[in-house]
Amino acid sequence: MRLPRSLASATAALALVLSLPYEAMLHARLDDDEAAPSPFGAECRTTVSGSHVVAYCHNPYIDTDRVRLHIECARWWDLDTDGAPVDTGPALTVRLTGRCWKEVGAVWISHEKAD
Repeated sequence: MRLPRSLASATAALALVLSLPYEAMLHARLDDDEAAPSPFGAECRTTVSGSHVVAYCHNPYIDTDRVRLHIECARWWDLDTDGAPVDTGPALTVRLTGRCWKEVGAVWISHEKAD
């Protein structure tokens, strides 16, 4: 009895994979795990109310996250601001504030690992 071609090629591929030594598969799996970076970065929520911006950043991880509030104002003559960096340690929540004279165009938070 002959096997169909598609079944024969699938059987050959399975036999090839199963013939690999166990140590080779184990090392391949360990190398993938070592390459994965550790989790980092505070979770931040921003609120814009008129010309005022408030951001709360909570760091659930072990490494300290240096967060910074950036505000881009909507009017061309209104000065954009970059807030001072604030270290957010493990399990801490920080409050960042800023404002424009008129409308707020965009808000974002930058993250940096503290030394």
